[in-house]
Amino acid sequence: LLLGSLWLLAATPASSIFQRPTGSPGPPHMQYLLEPLHATVHTQRGATATLPCVLRALPRNYRVKWSKVEPANYRENVIVITNGLYHKNYGPLSPRVRLRHSHRYDASLTITDVALEDEGRYRCQLVNGLEDESVSLTLHLEGVVFPYQPSNGRYKFNYHEAKRACEQQDSRLATYQQLYKAWTEGLDWCNAGWVLDGTVHYPIINSREPCGGRLLLPGVRTYGARDKQKDRFDAFCFTSALQGEVYFIRGHLNFKEAGQACRNHGAAIAKVGQLYSAWKFSRLDRCDGGWLADGSVRYPITTPRQRCGGLPDPGVRSFGFPSKEMRVYGTYCFAEK
Repeated sequence: LLLGSLWLLAATPASSIFQRPTGSPGPPHMQYLLEPLHATVHTQRGATATLPCVLRALPRNYRVKWSKVEPANYRENVIVITNGLYHKNYGPLSPRVRLRHSHRYDASLTITDVALEDEGRYRCQLVNGLEDESVSLTLHLEGVVFPYQPSNGRYKFNYHEAKRACEQQDSRLATYQQLYKAWTEGLDWCNAGWVLDGTVHYPIINSREPCGGRLLLPGVRTYGARDKQKDRFDAFCFTSALQGEVYFIRGHLNFKEAGQACRNHGAAIAKVGQLYSAWKFSRLDRCDGGWLADGSVRYPITTPRQRCGGLPDPGVRSFGFPSKEMRVYGTYCFAEK
């Protein structure tokens, strides 16, 4: 990347560095920031990711400012400001970010131990007097979206409760883009749920009467923006790769015994997001129902077969929230690496 960036700097024609707006008299304007070859950087939770930002030349008295656009409130939060010699980090990302600075023109941002909340749009802005420039990049986490509702039934969450519920299950509220991608990959769900920007949607592959009727085309149906305090729906949660392992312990355990069985192995009872992640990334496949931390009983299927629920598609199946005193199921445990 260093050699490639330097080659671009050396090989860029002067006519493309200095640009004059069409029909505008006067001297040409210097374009300092290189447009990134790829505007999206793909990564997973726990990885290290670098968002490229490279200058063609170093203007006098310049600063580079990195910020992140938050979809929940549409504000830009500053992450790093540098003048090429010194830099200062800001906000909750501060302990995990640094400037790569592999050469004097490099202002790329490196994020270590990528977290779920790091996904989104970032802006690298050159502050140079009146002629500021910026490039936008998207950090995309590979992951899985799953619908979530509490033990007392559907449509119980306001926005803030939905957000908290996802976080409690080792996930976060999905973005609309994540939900849309999940729909293109086969997510079909009748119940409407909150997403991160405060809007409400549900994804339909097979049009049917209980889900808006047979005449409506497949798609991500929307209720639009709703009152975050008063309106109540389910949640669409998003999770990514695990820094650990989910495994099953056989037995006829009630909920309390399930938790103790995991602790006896130096682990914790798995959360719903952790089971989905193990199903998605580790291809965990078991016919056995097992307790999870929220009191639900589920099992992951990657190779559908008749004796494992009979449904034709892979997925995480659910027995709902049985009585915690029942001694019928085993348990899924999570051990950190």
